[in-house]
Amino acid sequence: MTIDEARMSFLDHLQELRSRLIRAAAAIIIGFGVCVAFAERLFKQLAEPLLKLLPEGSTLISTGLPDPFFMYLKVAFVAGVFIVLPYIIWQLWLFIAPGLLDKERKYALPSIVTATLLFYLGAAFAYFVVFPAAFKFFLSYQTDYLKPMIAIREYVSLVLILMLAFGAVFETPVVIVFLGLLGIVNSEMLSKGRRYFIVLAFIIAAILTPTPDVINQTLMAGPMLLFYEISLRILRVIEKRRKLAEERLEKELYEMDDEDSSAEEPRRGDS
Repeated sequence: MTIDEARMSFLDHLQELRSRLIRAAAAIIIGFGVCVAFAERLFKQLAEPLLKLLPEGSTLISTGLPDPFFMYLKVAFVAGVFIVLPYIIWQLWLFIAPGLLDKERKYALPSIVTATLLFYLGAAFAYFVVFPAAFKFFLSYQTDYLKPMIAIREYVSLVLILMLAFGAVFETPVVIVFLGLLGIVNSEMLSKGRRYFIVLAFIIAAILTPTPDVINQTLMAGPMLLFYEISLRILRVIEKRRKLAEERLEKELYEMDDEDSSAEEPRRGDS
């Protein structure tokens, strides 16, 4: 390949990436526009885990005049991302697909569905499990002379970051299995690197959780370690099937060679 051809190929990839990003951004804008109409209702749903634990008569407060407006926009934007997430993942797959083999492209639909469901599952885990546990722990420090007055700006930022972070963490098995299909990692490598991944999981949890508390970090690192073990076993099954397929192919090739040899022997005898 000449320098000009390589440059054209690189520019083509950039053009393709730009096209996919524009389509994903357009989908997010559409999703954002739809969710703006339901922003207040979405915010009430986000505030529900905390409002259940606050003392009677307590509520969230606004410390700045434009805070409610920007808070509604932020909630609508993230909700829009959640709605169009399958389309975003599909665009990402279309960008990666040209570099994959035909047998690897057949995993497109299962990968997109699994990645989407796992992301939603991670966000739901944060909402239904992490939020109640973390909020109850923090509110346990209130006393008669120390009452919680929580600003909506900090609260919305906290819950949205946690939901996005847990959604990303729940993508661990998809990423690991995809790397295994590409041959970048294998089950033996994952088995030997288990102790290192345990440390890495808690480091990632410490980085992604906006609050430096053990509860959120443990609740995030725990699913990562569980998904790591699940991915390890999935890769073992895939590698076992791949090995059986290779052995079957070698056997068929060996039998074809034997048939060709036996067919050539009579011809040599005739000559």
